[in-house]
Amino acid sequence: MLIFIDLETTGLESLDRICSIGIIAIDGEQIISKYDLVNEGKKISPKASSINHITNEMIKAKPKLQDCEAFKFLQENNNYDSTIIAHNVKFDLKMLLTCGFEWQGEIIDTLRVTKHLIPECEQFSLQFLRYDLKLYKNEKEEALKCGIEDDLIAHNALSDSLHVKLLYECLLEIKPHARLIELSSKNVLMQKFEFGKYSGRYIEEISMYDRAYLEWMLANIMDLDEDLRYSIEYNL
Repeated sequence: MLIFIDLETTGLESLDRICSIGIIAIDGEQIISKYDLVNEGKKISPKASSINHITNEMIKAKPKLQDCEAFKFLQENNNYDSTIIAHNVKFDLKMLLTCGFEWQGEIIDTLRVTKHLIPECEQFSLQFLRYDLKLYKNEKEEALKCGIEDDLIAHNALSDSLHVKLLYECLLEIKPHARLIELSSKNVLMQKFEFGKYSGRYIEEISMYDRAYLEWMLANIMDLDEDLRYSIEYNL
């Protein structure tokens, strides 16, 4: 079974929790869609609401994650025959772990795999790739197949799950499923900085121009993206 998943959260701090979960699962010819708002007892920050458009009033009477249908489905299919697929999957698995859920099956990270296979993309956010790779061309047709009748909205967990599915299918045209699994655990050698004062500049160039800054990043940014850390260390 392929399980495409997206989570929205109350924020990005260590104490923040899941507030919505969207799943599209493919089991042979069967397509299963699940979407739930949940209440883990943590208020949604205004900044998070401005992104995911979920308010505290919307989740006030909602169940805990463990009691919602989407989570129960995930539990029932948490096995080695299933593959969970997400954009930046480590974030989703980390958030699920805060609720006591540990995934047992295979993993595909469409974010990392896209960086491996289509490095020429200017950006790698799911919504940027939606348009850069023209995933939108058949998204409405695919949405109906998945039982999604509402408009597709960025940062809605079910909409994003659909775009993860479309991105996976795009990547599958380049490499087979087994290779996508392998690449998901392989560090990406990044060419350019995607943020900060050197955004858009080559890491190799900065390693010669401002080596001290890169050394400072390695020593002081504890949550530095592991692929960026790998790339900096490679160039140093």
